[in-house]
Amino acid sequence: MSAGEKLRVAVVGAGAFGRNHLRVYRELEQAGHPVELAAAVDPNDEARAAAEAKYGVCGYATIEECLAANNAGFLRPTHRDETAMDGAPGPITAASLCVPTVHHAECARKLLAAGVDLLIEKPLAASVAEADEIVRLTHELGRVVQAGHLERFNPAVRAVRALLNRPMFFEAHRLSVFTPRSLDVDVVLDLMIHDLDIVLKLVGEPVREVRAVGLPVLSKKVDIANVRLEFENGCVANFTASRVSTERVRKMRFFQPHQYLSLDFARQDLLLIDVTAAAGMDLAKVAEMQARELRPTLSDRAGKDGAPGPLSPTQGLHPSPGMTIRQVEVEPDEPLRLEIASFLEAVRTRQTPVVTVEDGRAALALAVEINAAIASHARRTGL
Repeated sequence: MSAGEKLRVAVVGAGAFGRNHLRVYRELEQAGHPVELAAAVDPNDEARAAAEAKYGVCGYATIEECLAANNAGFLRPTHRDETAMDGAPGPITAASLCVPTVHHAECARKLLAAGVDLLIEKPLAASVAEADEIVRLTHELGRVVQAGHLERFNPAVRAVRALLNRPMFFEAHRLSVFTPRSLDVDVVLDLMIHDLDIVLKLVGEPVREVRAVGLPVLSKKVDIANVRLEFENGCVANFTASRVSTERVRKMRFFQPHQYLSLDFARQDLLLIDVTAAAGMDLAKVAEMQARELRPTLSDRAGKDGAPGPLSPTQGLHPSPGMTIRQVEVEPDEPLRLEIASFLEAVRTRQTPVVTVEDGRAALALAVEINAAIASHARRTGL
């Protein structure tokens, strides 16, 4: 593909998730990225009409209709590009798959067979067997498929990778108020899977043991769950996820030799508490050095306008002598924009995506194992 040639993309599923994908593709197009938002596919007449009206795209009720029009050259250029270079629009080459999870495998099968590269919203599929089929088709057909684990592109998560030093304990909390969105899956596949994917990548070791408990509260599926994982290298991770909370919380904390890191996904904050400087030194001297060298590098992102502001310099001193606390520099950005831009770059260059289809399969397989442990606990306790 030539450097200036536009990738023509479609969004399959124009509901809650799909609308955000439509928005970001159009924003990237307007910002000068070589991409053109060309079509939206959704069986719901209202959702399809809304996408057509707002983004000037072709709307189709089914993938088959979209592909037929694509093959026949009927997909008109968007209102932003009334004439293509050769007088006709090129084919759709990539798509975001934002339909309910139960339809992922069926839709992916059709689009991959048609030569379309895919960004598939998490979870990758409704079962491990379906995920395995998507993995197989990805390689057999030579397509680019990126699993839609959005939090991998959170700027705070990206910043933490440079600080990794054999993390040995994780604590993750992901709480949300109840909404009828995504009730086709349980809370493990809906919310916790984000944190499972991140910890799997950061630890890089097989899971040795799974302990889990969960309960349905406002739906027929598990709405709140607590999980403890132990990895082969001895690392332990505790996860709590709830979609019936009174508040929204998306935080992860982890410990590694001489360091404790606290990550807030929503605020894109990364806090580092370090005791390395204290090793083998007189603690009084360390405290004196901290007071002398401390600079106001912390930021408070809790202001009403969302803009960072300097904190008091004393907040660089941890209450325990010989420990420093600092805010790691993070450049704020929208994770979905970063995710889609990364996907488009992988499609253009034919490189392996940042979040591979195998990553999506691994997170799904672990979530399925957790759900089996929850079911086993429920049978054992009579819940």
